[in-house]
Amino acid sequence: MDRVVNFYAKLPRGSAPEVKPTGLIGRYQARYFGKNPSAAPLAHAIGGILILGYSMEYYFHLRHHKNHPH
Repeated sequence: MDRVVNFYAKLPRGSAPEVKPTGLIGRYQARYFGKNPSAAPLAHAIGGILILGYSMEYYFHLRHHKNHPH
């Protein structure tokens, strides 16, 4: 029984320290979805969709009309 008591006596007391997020996604989630959530991810998603949509439109259609308008 002394071994069990000694084992538990050596364990840290109190709450565990807060773990810092690592990686790009972890830091993004901690910043925008953490303690103070915001609507910025919605704006980021809308901006990303607009950029992706325009780049696809340019690649598949607009680049052919760059020097030859119809």
